[in-house]
Amino acid sequence: MRKTGLWLAGCILLASQSLFAQPDRWQQKVKYRMDIDMDVNTNRFTGKQQLEYTNNSPDTLHRVFYHLYWNAFQPNSMMDTRSRELGKIVYGNNRADWDGRVRDRILHLKPDEIGYQKVLSLKMNGVAQEFTVHETILEVKLKKPILPRSKVIFNMEFEAQVPLQVRRSGRDNPSTGVRYSMSQWYPKMAEYDYEGWHPTPYIAREFYGIWGDFDVKISIDRNYVLGGTGYLQNAQSIGHGYEAPGTKAAVPATKKLTWHFTAPQVHDFMWAADPEFKHIVRQVPGGPAIHVLYNYKENDPKNDADWTRVADAAVDVLPYIEKNFGRYPYKQYSFIHGGDGGMEYPMATLLSGPSLGTAFHEWMHSWYQMILGTNESLYPWMDEGFTSYAESLVSRYYQDLNKDMPVPAPAGASTGPRKSIVDPAMRQNPHFSAYQSYFALVKSGREEPLTTHADHFESNFAYSIASYSKGEVFLEQLGYIVGAPVRDKILLNYYNQWKFKHPNVNDFIRVAEKTSGMQLDWYREYWVNTTKTIDYGIDSLYEQGGATRLRLKRKGNIPMPVDLLITYKDGSRELHYVPMYLMFGAKPQEDASVNRKTYEAWKWTHPTYEISTDKKLQDIKKVEIDPSGRMADINPKDNILELNW
Repeated sequence: MRKTGLWLAGCILLASQSLFAQPDRWQQKVKYRMDIDMDVNTNRFTGKQQLEYTNNSPDTLHRVFYHLYWNAFQPNSMMDTRSRELGKIVYGNNRADWDGRVRDRILHLKPDEIGYQKVLSLKMNGVAQEFTVHETILEVKLKKPILPRSKVIFNMEFEAQVPLQVRRSGRDNPSTGVRYSMSQWYPKMAEYDYEGWHPTPYIAREFYGIWGDFDVKISIDRNYVLGGTGYLQNAQSIGHGYEAPGTKAAVPATKKLTWHFTAPQVHDFMWAADPEFKHIVRQVPGGPAIHVLYNYKENDPKNDADWTRVADAAVDVLPYIEKNFGRYPYKQYSFIHGGDGGMEYPMATLLSGPSLGTAFHEWMHSWYQMILGTNESLYPWMDEGFTSYAESLVSRYYQDLNKDMPVPAPAGASTGPRKSIVDPAMRQNPHFSAYQSYFALVKSGREEPLTTHADHFESNFAYSIASYSKGEVFLEQLGYIVGAPVRDKILLNYYNQWKFKHPNVNDFIRVAEKTSGMQLDWYREYWVNTTKTIDYGIDSLYEQGGATRLRLKRKGNIPMPVDLLITYKDGSRELHYVPMYLMFGAKPQEDASVNRKTYEAWKWTHPTYEISTDKKLQDIKKVEIDPSGRMADINPKDNILELNW
């Protein structure tokens, strides 16, 4: 009887432990097969889609949702109305808040210029299903539910009209001359995850997709050249630079060619097409093939040189990227002329021009969204902010390799011209402009928490700086808190643990805590969940009992650890480090050339803190809080005290 009781108690203990252990988060799985027939005269195409959908969740699904993105490009759509409403917000410089690419253009589209995606039929396991179109969302009420951990087949027939280029996708953009930028072009199954369905309507920005495999055949006039996501399976019957080196393609003498692409383990598929595309290829030694497709301009050698530089720069910077952010897992990447700026997709990006800064930014999205697939709508700053952080470092690395080359143009949002990285402030901190943009947002009074849904920000201005700049500051400031080498290790651990999954902010923080050995939930709470700010200052400096004492004051509402550097007349320096109480730890010393004195933690309830040095007051030349400039102190003027004795 006693043995049985012990055995039962042990079972209960194991069961309780399993309940509290972090589970391996399930994910849905898709396999798309699509056959597309494109009519370049009417700008319409018909499509057949077979979708194998695996429900890996523990839930029974009674309905599913698809995205029909192009239905946004119709007058009085949600995207159109939202853009025009934001345009009513005018800033002091008489600048309307709407996206300049959208403005009120959708309202004026003619019937043959709008976009649409029409589902003609939909079956699940051979049985026709009822569906309802809610503009950019298709709701399907299933006649038979999808059981947990089961697999079904959806077969769909659809047709679409390519809209005039307005936002991201479309045709005949006069600024690029590219015929077709085909993104968000097919009915796409919405994501169902541990938080439920995400049928996010296409209002303006950000996407979320299911990991899976794509097999896509596109039939189009033979004079068109295509590029996009995936690997071309029939290169020897297509040519246009895709054929194996040293061989000649056997292209059939048909009016149309069928391009056959496959893409494994991606969550979207994009392609672009133009009769004037020029295709160049670079092979990274031991790595992926780099494809660049751009609109050829006769008698414009600079255009050729600029696009060639994109291909060569990608080869140059990939070793640095992989060392710092993780290995690129695919066999190819394509930089494709098209779109309306820069927009990222798996294995490819659309670029409106050959800006290196934009190219670096969009390529880094391969890590922060294409491999680490956060829900961009809920965490746009983990997508754009982390990407901007990486872009700044890659740009500086490229500049160091090519000191005679101009600084790459920036991507993302900014309140003004971005400083050259040869500027002393940018040399010390390549993320300097992100800090400046964040400070401008705080000053504007329009800041909203990073927890705000991407489509629900009250202004484009607030969304852009929060997502790009404040998100970039988040990572650089994390290096200030835990130490830059530890932060760099956090990013690699984050990549290795969460690649090809859908991490959220809590997942990132847990990786950061495990890697650093510190508590960091307070950082997420203050920086992400609120708009509170950091503000420290030097309150007083005096001599007492043969020692010099310095009183620091916290005036902002976000508590932080403090680095304080004292420089003496003889040129010697001391670093005084005060951890913050909620960290329950201290960062390792980053600079071994400077003696560091570590203090007891500063309790966030206490507005002041005193530190001391054995040196006399008159020996001090300069006192500076945060000499590395990584703490986002909104009022840095009182962080420095220079004594001119």
